[in-house]
Amino acid sequence: MKEKTSRKGIKINGMEYQEFSDEKLVSYVRSKNQEAYAEVMLRYQEKLMRYARSIVNDEQTATDVVQNAFIKAFKNLQGFDTKRKFSSWIYRIAHNEAMNEIKKSRRLISLEKNAWLTTKMQSEEDIEEDYTKKELKIMMKKAIEKVDIKYREPLVLYYIDEKSYEEIGEILRIPMGTVGTRIGRGKKKLKEEYAREK
Repeated sequence: MKEKTSRKGIKINGMEYQEFSDEKLVSYVRSKNQEAYAEVMLRYQEKLMRYARSIVNDEQTATDVVQNAFIKAFKNLQGFDTKRKFSSWIYRIAHNEAMNEIKKSRRLISLEKNAWLTTKMQSEEDIEEDYTKKELKIMMKKAIEKVDIKYREPLVLYYIDEKSYEEIGEILRIPMGTVGTRIGRGKKKLKEEYAREK
């Protein structure tokens, strides 16, 4: 194929479109050669990276922002008005992508922060106790009827009704020490029954 020359004397065959304006290059990409989009990327790679880095403050995230911006720009190239400035258009796409990343990271930070606060608000013993209560509630449904009433009552009052040792002692008319002993033994028996149920 013979080389073609434009009115300005710019060769538009092969890789010789580097001298095109952005807008003319975009027109060429849209109408003649999509591979010329590599020149668009070459022109804006460093500029957009610098811009994205200044917004997101993270190299990898900035790389993702720029990559996504180039992909979106390419997909929407037919909708670009070549009478307008291409640089403003692609920067706007990069800006939107950066804002999306910031929103995503804020959500993640918020979730992590909430999880951290929740954990810090509970001691390790509380967390273990909370888990044990949940675990035993499930086991209760299957095995409670098989546990002796002497152990069943304090277990139900403590794990199901969430009564304190003192309240259980008052309800069952037994000392708090006995409540603790029965709950401890009851848990063991309940686990044994649960193991048989599985």
